[in-house]
Amino acid sequence: MAGVFDIDLETEDISDTETSETPLLTLLYVIRILSPSVQKEEVELTSESVNRDSEIVGPDCFELLTVLGKGAYGKVFQVRKVQGAQMGKIFAMKVLKKAKIVCNAKDTAHTRAEREILETVRHPFIVDLLYAFQTGGKLYLILECLSGGELFMQLEKEGIFMEDTACFYLGEITLALGHLHSNGIIYRDLKPENIMLSHQGHIKLTDFGLCKESIHDGTVTHTFCGTIEYMAPEILTRSGHNRAVDWWSLGALMYDMMTGSPPFTAENRKKTIDKILKCKLNLPPYLTIDARDLIKKLLKKNPAQRLGSSKTDCADIQKHPFFRHINWDELLNKRVEPPYKPQLQSDEDVSQFDTRFTRQTPVDSPDDTTLSHSAELAFAGFTYVAPSVLESLKEGFSFEPRTRPVRRHNSSPRTPISPLKFSPAGPFKSSMDREPDPFSPTSPPAAPVPVALENGAASQPIRTPARNKKQKGHRR
Repeated sequence: MAGVFDIDLETEDISDTETSETPLLTLLYVIRILSPSVQKEEVELTSESVNRDSEIVGPDCFELLTVLGKGAYGKVFQVRKVQGAQMGKIFAMKVLKKAKIVCNAKDTAHTRAEREILETVRHPFIVDLLYAFQTGGKLYLILECLSGGELFMQLEKEGIFMEDTACFYLGEITLALGHLHSNGIIYRDLKPENIMLSHQGHIKLTDFGLCKESIHDGTVTHTFCGTIEYMAPEILTRSGHNRAVDWWSLGALMYDMMTGSPPFTAENRKKTIDKILKCKLNLPPYLTIDARDLIKKLLKKNPAQRLGSSKTDCADIQKHPFFRHINWDELLNKRVEPPYKPQLQSDEDVSQFDTRFTRQTPVDSPDDTTLSHSAELAFAGFTYVAPSVLESLKEGFSFEPRTRPVRRHNSSPRTPISPLKFSPAGPFKSSMDREPDPFSPTSPPAAPVPVALENGAASQPIRTPARNKKQKGHRR
């Protein structure tokens, strides 16, 4: 993602958290257990003794294999788990430096949004978060490794997608967006760079930093965010938007897939915005009647007239004739064969990623930065183990390993818009009781910590290979 605006015109209410007068964390807890003989036993409570049925995970549990991406405040590695549940399995490990994140409220909020949404949401076409943990200076997100790379890269190779190929990808994306909407989440940054491919060729949405939660029927938000070429008019005019913005982005993505560029592009950001707001949509003649009709209905400038804007949301889109050959249950259960399967030699194959990263020596450099107490509190409750992992601990776990680029035309530089200001927000919550884990060896005490309202520099998230590549070429 490149530079971003995220101007929040809303005020969010932050409920006060009651805190006990006694410290939440102490070095030693003593339980006096009375036996039938009235004998007393002192037991030291540590994270190991309290969480005997869960797994204590840290950096030592993973072997670094390859660098997949690198950015201003961290790296993404391909790693292998070397101990505990899922030993031997390959993951992607995103490592973030706390000291750089807490310098700006927008980065803290970006990290918080991704961490919380990935914990809450489970769907076949949304990337899975398996673990989250922290050390004194770093945050770690352990995600499933999507070895097929970005859909962006495949689109670069093909130039445009044939209609049946586009239909498959758009169908899976529609199901993923519909699931987010059913949970009150709008995505707001749909583009080829944020869509990854699994080793089987199915799509997975990634990068949830610009999502907005608690957007249900009748609710709107006013944050200016996204990537200009895919942003709906109501975001640009700051008139208030809801989940219909994702269906505009789906229409822009569909146009991009089938023509070679987004529907409204120009040599600079201002002219691109003017085109989105004022210009008529031009469709190439080779598109079928159904494809043309769906694009027109998704790219309605008035959100109330846009397909998908009703209470039935994605159901309206699924009924469109463009998708008439799709069996949605089969698609959801991954029983439809993808049009493209990445050619991978092994689970460790990183051929779909940029060699500028994969040729680097994978090193998770030590970080002995000391943060202030208030800065540490921003990451309270970050630690997480996925329910599926906990189940595997209880039941036992078995692991079974599973041309030449075409220059695309009429593209313009695409700049994502990132947050400049955030409302205060509380610490990370767990999905079970939404309270931080007081026994996590790296989690500081829970307390309400407002995030300062500050204007900061443009967001610099960890770069993925295609994002760096696009800066050199026509799809920048």
